[in-house]
Amino acid sequence: MMKPELIRSLKGYGPKTFLSDLSAGLIVGVVALPLAIAFAIASGVPPERGLFTAIVAGFAISALGGSRVQIGGPTGAFVVIVYGIVQRHGYEGLVVATIMAGAILLALGFLKLGGLIKFIPYTIITGFTAGIAVVIFTSQIGDFLGLTTGKMPGEFVGKIEAYANAIGTLNPWALGTALVSLAVILLWPRFNKRIPGSLVTIVAVTVAVQLLKIPVETIGSRFGSIPTSLPAPTVPAFSLALVRDLFSPAVSIAILAAIESLLSAVVADGMTGYRHNSNMELVAQGVANLLSPLFGGIPATGAIARTATNIKNGGKTPVAGIIHAVTLLVIMVALGRFAVYIPMPALAAILVSVAWNMSGVHEIKAVLKGQKSDSAVLIATFLITVFIDLTVAIEVGLVLAAILFIKKMIDVSTIKAIQNEMRDEGDEPDANRFSLRAIPKGALVYEIEGPLFFGTVQKFEQMTLATAPDFRVLVLRMRNTIYLDAGGLHVLEDLLADCRKRGVTLLISDIHTQPFMLAEKSGFARAIGEENVFGNLDEALARAAKILGVTYEPARFEPTVARERPNPSSGKVPRARYPDARAFSLRSRSSREYAQPQ
Repeated sequence: MMKPELIRSLKGYGPKTFLSDLSAGLIVGVVALPLAIAFAIASGVPPERGLFTAIVAGFAISALGGSRVQIGGPTGAFVVIVYGIVQRHGYEGLVVATIMAGAILLALGFLKLGGLIKFIPYTIITGFTAGIAVVIFTSQIGDFLGLTTGKMPGEFVGKIEAYANAIGTLNPWALGTALVSLAVILLWPRFNKRIPGSLVTIVAVTVAVQLLKIPVETIGSRFGSIPTSLPAPTVPAFSLALVRDLFSPAVSIAILAAIESLLSAVVADGMTGYRHNSNMELVAQGVANLLSPLFGGIPATGAIARTATNIKNGGKTPVAGIIHAVTLLVIMVALGRFAVYIPMPALAAILVSVAWNMSGVHEIKAVLKGQKSDSAVLIATFLITVFIDLTVAIEVGLVLAAILFIKKMIDVSTIKAIQNEMRDEGDEPDANRFSLRAIPKGALVYEIEGPLFFGTVQKFEQMTLATAPDFRVLVLRMRNTIYLDAGGLHVLEDLLADCRKRGVTLLISDIHTQPFMLAEKSGFARAIGEENVFGNLDEALARAAKILGVTYEPARFEPTVARERPNPSSGKVPRARYPDARAFSLRSRSSREYAQPQ
């Protein structure tokens, strides 16, 4: 049901819960301040745009979302794509792309496609996340070293060349400030885990730089003053050409927002024991990304680190997220003028630590130790993210993952011919094993292992072309084929036509629900004759014996397809779930009616 979690959680809401939400919301709001500023700067926009995003989008995500404790705002996932859009189209182009992404997210949510996002391969997520981490780290080298580079190019190689050309401008004071800041971030959790090191770093280093008058660049010296209020909403100018150019980046923003927010919600579920509504969460993300650019913000999504901080500090309901947004607004109004004193090397140190946490070194090592196909997808996605474009990386990663998956399915699928050479298939007792059966002379049995789809059609065609001409009955056993597509159905139709030309009767046994339903809807079941389609091999062999005019003593079989299995309570076979009663009647008859010759 599409209902914001805020409405659900307010039932029975009391003072004790509010105090927990208030405490968590205040802490997360303070924690989000330096991150919002840092992500905005890393994305190539003024720092206040990160604050606007955290306030507006953070409020919308908590008020409308499908998770109790999700905290939304700008994140590192968007740095790569936002920077690229700003470089090519300016901030106005980013506004258009973000609004388009919000509309896409709304559509995904209302169409209830939230579950589909979870099917994006883990290797792709790991690859582009690591790539984003490298790009974030690379973008901060200049501020970390205090280099004078001028306007930086958008591409990775261009940044490296710019740093190499500017290495002579290295500022030792900036490098020292960045190293001290990074040390505080890394060492502070040993003393206190409730207050994050990034916040301590910003406060302590900013005070030290001002008191000691350390000559490093600050937010004020680079960007000027920071507004102390939200701007009035403005609607951008849309044009067909701009929408066309920004459609692909907008899709990438939407996909990233969906992935990041739902991953964060899953992490939150594991920490709290609640279950989020993925579709409602996507609707909230859509609204947030529609509103954020109207108020001067950038793309937003659920933030895993801030969500975890919210939970650890007692956040119980979306009220904590709303308080986090209000806290940021109050800080911006009351203390925003002091943000100009924050040193750029300190922000660079925060983003370097964020990049390290995003890199997923352990996850990458685990994937690289596994299958080569998984490693190939990860490496390709990573390299394309770093050297080309995040949008292209996601597209190529999905295509490559799909191709490699199809190849795996082809590799594990086999079509084998079994004549009278019946062998046991394992040590476990199996009432359906071949050694209990004798195929009538003049019949040939094929067994398909795996799905019969466009990828395995060639294997099937090669095997059936080798069929000996002296067989009068061909039995196709499909007990291990649970999926059939249009390509597989087409090859079955071709096989049926070929059999008829050669005077061979085609029988199908052990057919599962999905292949059977497709055969029914397409008319293939009528073409082959419903008397030639069976739920088990014994009935098919008995039918073959009848056609060949020989006797056949069937063995005892155990059902291998759902419709052959009796209901545990009634003992009846659940044939009523299938649409064509004529097709079921042939499965209910005893195979012994075929035992006598014609």
